Amino acid sequence: MTLLALLLVVAAACLHATWNLASKHASEAGTVFIFFFRLWSVILYLPWVAYLLYRQDIPWHPQTVLLLGLSTVLHLAYTVILLKGYRVADLSVVYPVARGTGPLLASIAAVIWLNDPMQPAQAAGIACIVGGILLIATQGNWRIFAHAQSMAGIRWGLLIGVLIATYSLVDAYGIKTLLIAPVLLDWVSSLGGALLLLPSVLANPASARERMRGNWWLAVFVGLVSPLAYILVLYALKLGAHVSQVAPLREMSMVVATLLGAVWLKEQVGVFRWLGCGTILAGVILISIA
Repeated sequence: MTLLALLLVVAAACLHATWNLASKHASEAGTVFIFFFRLWSVILYLPWVAYLLYRQDIPWHPQTVLLLGLSTVLHLAYTVILLKGYRVADLSVVYPVARGTGPLLASIAAVIWLNDPMQPAQAAGIACIVGGILLIATQGNWRIFAHAQSMAGIRWGLLIGVLIATYSLVDAYGIKTLLIAPVLLDWVSSLGGALLLLPSVLANPASARERMRGNWWLAVFVGLVSPLAYILVLYALKLGAHVSQVAPLREMSMVVATLLGAVWLKEQVGVFRWLGCGTILAGVILISIA
């Protein structure tokens, strides 16, 4: 992985943690908030996309159209199922399982299907990142997975992890093989997601306005930052970085989120969270030198 690609992923992780922290305040708005921040993404990034469409000759092969549609459905399914999993199962189980299995499955699948190389140092780095995620999320209390109710959280977490791995592979194929511009791929995904959610918003506009009260500017912020975070990841892939490297490195956002929580929200950060941050950073170093 080149230094520029690594820096892009690091920047993406910082942005990812920032917009997740912001959207946490709007979580009660649910899919209505998803619709509006995706709508703002479409509006804010339209000039960039229009410029690309004007300056570049984009081949609209059936395979390209199919991949854009598949990417749209996968990203929307990921967002909706993530919210559903958080509502019906314990967050303390769903989140670590999803964030831990996502990069792990993506890395394994990339080695098998995309012929990504896997060096021993890289494998050790992936293991460190997955372990660090679990340490941060569980704070060392592994018994949360043994609880009877945890099985629902594990099932939802695994499903979300599979979706993370799947859209990572699909988008990487679109960027590397079909040569789709990263911003175009993300913009089409935002447009498709907004259109798919539009009927549910129009069904009860008064309820949508009520749920968005106090969240309008958050939707604008997330609509700007969320696509940028993922576009940077896609550009790192375009520069030659492998999915088996990028997918786990994206989880540096957990380190950033922990630091932001300690500094901004004055959250208590215990020894296991600091240990998890250190373990993730060790994994990042191993992957970057592999």
